[in-house]
Amino acid sequence: MPLLFENTPAGGSGAEASASLADKVAALNTRYRHHGATEVMGAALTEAGRIALVSSFGAESVVLLHMAAVIDRAVPVVFIDTEMLFTETLVYQAELSERLGLRNLQIIRATDIAREDPDNTLHQRNTDACCALRKTRPLQAALKGFDGWITGRKRFQSGRRAALDFFELEEGTGRIKVNPLAHWAPEDVQTYIEENRLPRHPLVAHGYPSIGCAPCTSPVKPGEDPRSGRWRGQQKDECGIHFVNGKLVRTGVSA
Repeated sequence: MPLLFENTPAGGSGAEASASLADKVAALNTRYRHHGATEVMGAALTEAGRIALVSSFGAESVVLLHMAAVIDRAVPVVFIDTEMLFTETLVYQAELSERLGLRNLQIIRATDIAREDPDNTLHQRNTDACCALRKTRPLQAALKGFDGWITGRKRFQSGRRAALDFFELEEGTGRIKVNPLAHWAPEDVQTYIEENRLPRHPLVAHGYPSIGCAPCTSPVKPGEDPRSGRWRGQQKDECGIHFVNGKLVRTGVSA
C-alpha cells in the first residue's frame, strides 16, 4: 500500500509543493470517503510520516485518544495547557493518560504569558488575542517538524464545521490535518464511549458538551448548539488553532 504523504521532490517551488499537497488531500478524501474513523486513524498513524494527535482532553477527546492508543501508544499527543483550564480537565488529562498508557504526551504552555498577560485578564478585553497567546502560537510551535496532525473536529459541532472532510490542507504550513471523526453523529460518540467503557470528562454531566478554558466556557441548555457555551455572547466559536494567518482554514483543499 503506498504512503499517504510522500515528500515533495527537491527543488519544487512553494506553489508546486502546495498544489501537490492539495492533490494528495483530494485523493485521500476520495480514497477514504466510504471508510470509517478507525481506518482513517490507522492510515494516518502508519502511513502519514511524523504526525501528532492534538487533544484538549475535553468532552469527547477520549474517543480519539483511545483509537490512537489501541494502534500505537507512542503516538505524540500534544496537549496545550493554557493555564486557564478547569481543574477537572487537568485531573482528567492525568488520569486518562495513565489509563490509556500514553507514552509520548507533550504538555505545551505559552512562554510569554508573564509579558503579554501579567494579570491574566486579557480574555476580558480581547478573547482572540488571549487564544492566540495561550493556544494558537504554542500549538504552531509544537507542530513544527510534524507532517500533519489529528484533530477531533466533527461536522455536527458547529456551522463552520458542517462540511468537514477527513483530510484537509492546512494553508501556509505544508501540513495535513486529519479529522477521523468528521462524519460522526453525537450518538456515535456516545456509543463508542459506552462500548469501550471509557471515562467521560466530569464536566459533561454538568452540561458542558464542549470544554475549553474556564473563563470562556459555560453550560449548554438542551437544544442549543454543542459549542454555544464557548465564548457565549460573542461572534466567535473557534479558538484560532484552525486558522492560519488570521484566516479560517476551510475544509478540503479550498482556501
